[in-house]
Amino acid sequence: MKRHLCRLIACAFLLAPALLHAQTFPTKSVRVIVPYPPGGITDVMTRTVALEMAREFGQSFVVDNRPGANSILGVDLLAKASADGYTLGTVIAAHAANQTLYPKLPYDSISSFEQVSLLGTAPLILCANNTLAANSVKELVDLAKAKPGQLTFASSGIGAAAHLTAELLMTTTGIKMVHVPYKGTAPALQDLMGGQISLMMDTPSSLLPQVRAGKIKALGMASEKRVAIAPEVPTLLEGGVPVVGGTWVGLLAPAGTPRAVVERLALAAGNAVRKPEINERFVQLGIDPVGSSAPEFTRFLRAEVAKWAQVIKDANVKIDNY
Repeated sequence: MKRHLCRLIACAFLLAPALLHAQTFPTKSVRVIVPYPPGGITDVMTRTVALEMAREFGQSFVVDNRPGANSILGVDLLAKASADGYTLGTVIAAHAANQTLYPKLPYDSISSFEQVSLLGTAPLILCANNTLAANSVKELVDLAKAKPGQLTFASSGIGAAAHLTAELLMTTTGIKMVHVPYKGTAPALQDLMGGQISLMMDTPSSLLPQVRAGKIKALGMASEKRVAIAPEVPTLLEGGVPVVGGTWVGLLAPAGTPRAVVERLALAAGNAVRKPEINERFVQLGIDPVGSSAPEFTRFLRAEVAKWAQVIKDANVKIDNY
């Protein structure tokens, strides 16, 4: 009995500092690393949520853009930061794919971090240049089968969700197209509009303005159901192609960050995402707001790593180590 009591007292002494830290957290500004340049969907979502979290906690949340090496530079910086809750980071679907794409990744996409909250998800839209002789995903598949290896598809880079979803489209339908990777969405979209590229996948917020301006055409949405901002665009599923793919934005902390702090951060992130004005803003950007708990995000991330690992293996996607 005495031995059991002593163990309980010892545990209490060990837990006390962590509990006190969680109760008073944060007492200074929090750094949020974004491993992409300013202005993109990841940056916009991060800044929006960070501002609301700052208001809730009464401390500033400072966004630090650290782009490079398909997000690896910024994410590695996060992995090596102090595990005290004062350095966070946001990642997207590429974070899950990088685990398989880069055999010598300097961190583990799951175990090197505490998953805090899945902020939101976004489906991808498949678009074509206006001269392509296909106005639906079914017509595209027929055309690609008639002209194997002659159609091209652009992406914002090797390993991006758009690239891998297009690879999934090819393996699912048995068609062959040529991947043309670009350094970002903007130059790829420019060549799509100019007719140099046949097809492209990206987020609705990136491509829908050009669709509605008549500069490109939408063939389908890689989602389970039609999205609110583009109800006129059918899903790939409706076109007979069972492909669902998209990107997402999630909040991470370094591994070892106290569980109580992670839970406080997850709650604050969820509160931010669920604010009506933030929720509506995300929906208008083609984002499905989530604001999950930490365990929910961990399960989601594990599934994403497994999903994209299979796609990468099936499509034999290769990338040079950075």
